[in-house]
Amino acid sequence: MANKRIVITGTGVVTPLGCNVEEMWRRLMNCESGIGPTTVFDASTFPSQFSAQVPDDYDHLADLPQELREEHKLAGRNSRFMIGAAVQAWRQAMLPLPLNGDEPAIRSERVGLYLGAGEGPLDFDNFIAPTVEGWNSETQEMNWEIWGKVAKARMDAIRELEQEPNMPGSHLARLFRITGPCMSCLTACAASTQATGEALEMIRCGDADIVIAGGCHSMIHPLGVTGFNRLTALSTRNDDPTHASRPFDKERDGFVLAEGAGAVILEDLESARKRNAPILAEVLGYGSTADAFRVTDQHEDGRGGIAAVQLALKDAGVSINDIDYISSHGTGTAENDSIETHVIKSVFGDQAYKVPVSSVKSMLGHLIAAAGVVELITCVLAIRDQILPPTTNLTNLDPECDLDYVPNQPRKAPVNIAMSNSFGFGGQNNIIIIKKFSE
Repeated sequence: MANKRIVITGTGVVTPLGCNVEEMWRRLMNCESGIGPTTVFDASTFPSQFSAQVPDDYDHLADLPQELREEHKLAGRNSRFMIGAAVQAWRQAMLPLPLNGDEPAIRSERVGLYLGAGEGPLDFDNFIAPTVEGWNSETQEMNWEIWGKVAKARMDAIRELEQEPNMPGSHLARLFRITGPCMSCLTACAASTQATGEALEMIRCGDADIVIAGGCHSMIHPLGVTGFNRLTALSTRNDDPTHASRPFDKERDGFVLAEGAGAVILEDLESARKRNAPILAEVLGYGSTADAFRVTDQHEDGRGGIAAVQLALKDAGVSINDIDYISSHGTGTAENDSIETHVIKSVFGDQAYKVPVSSVKSMLGHLIAAAGVVELITCVLAIRDQILPPTTNLTNLDPECDLDYVPNQPRKAPVNIAMSNSFGFGGQNNIIIIKKFSE
């Protein structure tokens, strides 16, 4: 039922620039950078020795009642970020947090969940250590007593791994007692946008009244960094990490790996009104395609991206002239930025030069599976405050990237309708269009 009106009633983030929405937005408006030397592991021998990390002192349990903390205290890194972002969104939407023994105050079967979540950080040391330390090379036998002691000492760390992408969703389902549809997708950099778009469809077709959507990811570990370095996708500007993320700049040399989570509460307008929930924006449309080209790259002609934007515009029932702002995928890689520019120009024609486009990855880095929903939240804030976040570090515009990228400073501008682009590895293209809510 595409005629249903779907609104956003809650938002939450855990990012390198802040572990709540207002702090992140304030720092984005101040053009601050969340990028610095990697400290979660020793990256001194890697081609890329910096990243955008969530602050070390972040406590995902801080906003939970004491009686709910025990079950989630050993959540994995991805799940910790997701719990924090989701609790923020849940509370902003004025949804009740069910305590142990309480009956849910809302119909839990009418609440769904859809997350774009990546695999958790790998920690081979904690798996290998008991075997290495317990093995007697002379007798070629395992000393199980030593093995047991080491394994017990490492157990908390091992339990924190939670590498499976469905684990963040499992934590949230338990925490909020969500018994409606609970789903996860892993479409790389487009995952949380896809999750949000599919959550929209879940409500439209009547499977839920309320859906918590979003995503989380941390690939700041040796295997993740090695993989992206081998693909030459990461910036290696080790002498100046603050200015390393340079979307659309001629001197860009790759993206900056980041971590975090974002969550939005999508809700049928009728449901939101019944609860007197705050209405932050209206979700108009969603478009999704695949390039079917290569396992890492977009098609050079942007065919999938073009189709996804066209589908989103049609689904939203708006024209290119209605779009006031585009939150770009804007990674800072040579291919992505030029192809995305081509996609926008192909769909918008001459209007492309009149629509401001910007990339907050210039300050946040690339949150991979969490990137899309966090960027969607910046669109909600741009609509709220009538101001556009900038693309920082844009000092030498690439001639192939010749649009208005809101360089280096935020800009006051009328924003009624915004479009958020996400393009994932392997040619996954997902677009969401939102609007300032009006009766």
